Amino acid sequence: MKIPTKILAPLMLTLFLAGCQGSSIDDMVPNGANTPIPPKLVKVMKTKGMTTTSPIMVRIFKEENVLEIWKQKDNGRYDMVTSYQICKWSGKLGPKFIEGDRQAPEGFYAVRPAHMNPKSNYYLSFDTGFPNALDRALGRTGANLMVHGACSSSGCYSMTDAQVAQIYAFARDAFKGGQQSIQLQAFPFRMTAANMARYKDDPNYAFWKNLKEGYDHFEITKVPPKVDVCEKKYVFNHTTDPNAPIAATSICPPANQPESLRMAYQSYQSTYESAFSSMAGKGKTQPPSRSIKGLEEARIIADWSARRARGERVTMEPPSLSPQDEGSASKPQVMVRLASAVAADKAKEEKEGRRTRMSRPASQTAATTATPPGTSPQTTASIAPAQPAQTQAQPTQAQPTQTPAPAKKAWWKIMGE
Repeated sequence: MKIPTKILAPLMLTLFLAGCQGSSIDDMVPNGANTPIPPKLVKVMKTKGMTTTSPIMVRIFKEENVLEIWKQKDNGRYDMVTSYQICKWSGKLGPKFIEGDRQAPEGFYAVRPAHMNPKSNYYLSFDTGFPNALDRALGRTGANLMVHGACSSSGCYSMTDAQVAQIYAFARDAFKGGQQSIQLQAFPFRMTAANMARYKDDPNYAFWKNLKEGYDHFEITKVPPKVDVCEKKYVFNHTTDPNAPIAATSICPPANQPESLRMAYQSYQSTYESAFSSMAGKGKTQPPSRSIKGLEEARIIADWSARRARGERVTMEPPSLSPQDEGSASKPQVMVRLASAVAADKAKEEKEGRRTRMSRPASQTAATTATPPGTSPQTTASIAPAQPAQTQAQPTQAQPTQTPAPAKKAWWKIMGE
């Protein structure tokens, strides 16, 4: 089809200018970055005393597969606007330790305008802010840990495209309203007394108890806590001075909290301890989910990831030290290869199969085509009407006996088994 010159010329000029400016044709195509917040949610915000540009906070719970959006009301406290089911997150419960361990981070993070990516390969995305001050103090490594679309994850929190468009819109509008950073709280599970009792023997329990302090501060005040790091742990609302010198690896300075907050926290903890003791005494009513067994397992998985990236033979699933995954070592080995190589091998096998069929004698081909689906030639003979013994004696010269070679099974079929 011929494109008229009057249409082609402006199009070529536009492409040329886009190339000169380091852009692409994708810049002219909307990708959802400007999607407005749905009117239904705008109405919810209005009834709760919120505006579209008021500050937000994000909470994530791995075990429940939930991402929550909280927004500031006219009175300064926060209320939840909506929540989304997380499409996928990789790894297990527990923090991210090192690059390649496939863990999605847990902790308190700050999402800033520079972390927003409207041109993501995963529709839309924003960086969680990992590693933060505590991660760096503990020697944890990794980069580009995102909340993004496309429902595909390897260390990130992945949503559907429709979901991430709304989440992105909440953050975009909050930044437009003047919010400088959005607090993202990522937890292994809802930090109730029942759940903490379930995981009291987990190797990550000490870290989770530290996270719970921040969780509790928010539950009490409904305001994102002031987060600092000292003595290689989180401290929350430790001081009212926003410029207080607190270093991640140094001794924590004396606490300076409002008396009302201190009393409220103590009362909350007293109620929690009573509930925790009761739940711990009853035993686990629900079995705990899989969790990473510290740095040792993280290193094993990182090595698996590196070998997988090089195309070496690795297990279908990452190695695990969890008791629930004891049988994973016996899973079949597979070669991780590019899709193009898989397609080439498959095409080659099909081509060889056609050549073999064309080279068969006509009588053999006819016998094969007459075989009922799902049965072998030997099976067909066994169910055929009985013939006189002499007709089953020896094969004729025209049809010499041959022992068929065992069929070679492609590796991608072995994977399915």
